[in-house]
Amino acid sequence: MSDAADLTPPTTAEKAAALAALHVAGDPLVVVNVWDAMTARIVARTPGVRALATASHSVAYAYGVEDGEGMSVDMALDAARRITASSDLPVSVDFERGYAPDARGVGENVARLIEAGAAGMNIEDSIAGATSDRRPLEEAASRVAAARAAADAAGVPLAINARTDTLAGSPDNWGEAIDRANAYVDAGATSIFMLGLRDEQMVADAVEKVRAPIAVFAHPGYLPISRLAELGVGRISFGPQILGLTLHHLAEAAAQLTAHGDYPAELSYRYEL
Repeated sequence: MSDAADLTPPTTAEKAAALAALHVAGDPLVVVNVWDAMTARIVARTPGVRALATASHSVAYAYGVEDGEGMSVDMALDAARRITASSDLPVSVDFERGYAPDARGVGENVARLIEAGAAGMNIEDSIAGATSDRRPLEEAASRVAAARAAADAAGVPLAINARTDTLAGSPDNWGEAIDRANAYVDAGATSIFMLGLRDEQMVADAVEKVRAPIAVFAHPGYLPISRLAELGVGRISFGPQILGLTLHHLAEAAAQLTAHGDYPAELSYRYEL
């Protein structure tokens, strides 16, 4: 019989340490992004899943608002609480730009995010989207540092996946991308999410030059997951594409049923809260 202690849920601090440790070059953490308690439970129960991650776009759309901090911080925290409570797996929350105009506000909001059970977070450096201008480097780094300070104050080794949108907005600005990535590492990020790594050489160079595991956004037509692992990527995610996949199948089923077609086999899918 299992010892009673074995049934004790892990603490947020333990989840955060486990999440950070899952970012391993050559054996990347693959996260199938979720947006509510039900999707979190389904994904968490799937063999091979080691952690959960939200996608802000998907969470916002589930609330009926636009991505890009169309949600209020209270809405984002409410979603985080529901998702973190749905499983004992560590959860990384896409916290967009921190829902605050300055570093102090970011720190205050991250403290609340940790209270909501988050083991990790994404924070991005663009002002209004992946192709917009970025915040000045020192300002962006100070926001990462504020998140780290809030985590330290809470006694939680939060896994901070700092996102730089440099290459998405300025595809040839490699120097800035690397400078920003390493500045965020110095400020307390545990991994760097680099949008715009277009080919194998760019991925390999980022892995070599950035002083933390590299996270990438994968999609159809991009490098295969197995090749990303070989190149040394530490984390692979899919963002709102998982919502798109789900909605595509829902739309297909709706069309088939309203056309008096066959019952989709998935109608018999069994799930539990």
